Amino acid sequence: MSDAVGSFPQYEVFADEFLDHAQNGFYNAHYDRPACLELLGDVAGQHVLDAACGPGLYAEELVGRGARVTGFDLSPRMVELSRERVPEGEFRVQDLAEPLTWLPDASVDRVLFALALEYVDDRVGALREFRRVLRPDGALVLSRQHPTGDWLRHGGNYFDVRVIEEVWSRGWKVRYWLAPLERTCEELREAGFLIEQLSEGRPSDAAAAVDPERHAKLAQEPLGFLTVRAIPDPRVS
Repeated sequence: MSDAVGSFPQYEVFADEFLDHAQNGFYNAHYDRPACLELLGDVAGQHVLDAACGPGLYAEELVGRGARVTGFDLSPRMVELSRERVPEGEFRVQDLAEPLTWLPDASVDRVLFALALEYVDDRVGALREFRRVLRPDGALVLSRQHPTGDWLRHGGNYFDVRVIEEVWSRGWKVRYWLAPLERTCEELREAGFLIEQLSEGRPSDAAAAVDPERHAKLAQEPLGFLTVRAIPDPRVS
């Protein structure tokens, strides 16, 4: 197997199905989105870059909270869905392997990078671009699959950084990186960030009414996502 994920827009194949799944799905609506929004804090009047924006579900929440949102995704269909859902936002097709040349230095207040780190080969390069476009007092909020949950599912050496292929429940074929938590922390440091807060993820209280059994399980075990809020390191030029 190749040691790269590449730039094929994997979610393009099932973009509309994913929107249907993620809009009210337990993991997205009651686990990851609430966690990311909490760490982003008050975004009223803020310019937020929604990196790998998907079908615009996070952007919709952010605009509703008073943010100005600029977003991008590798999947053209995801960008279309975002534009339809959030006409107030600005969305474009963009590969995270390429520089964000259309964004000036220090031009955004927040960067949201939800559940997409695993699909990027040069993660440090992408994170450095986020640091470049962030204002000095800005913050990056990223979420990723919990590495312990990954290891419990896939086995092998927890500390090996490797690409795996998987077929999800709806038949979606995905290819992404597995990496331990220490690697994500190191990549943030290399990119010029300091970790301000790390949350290992719990489903929202409201999720108990949606799926009590799943809520109870995820409230006790690291099987879902984790979320990080990082700030630009002022010691790095």
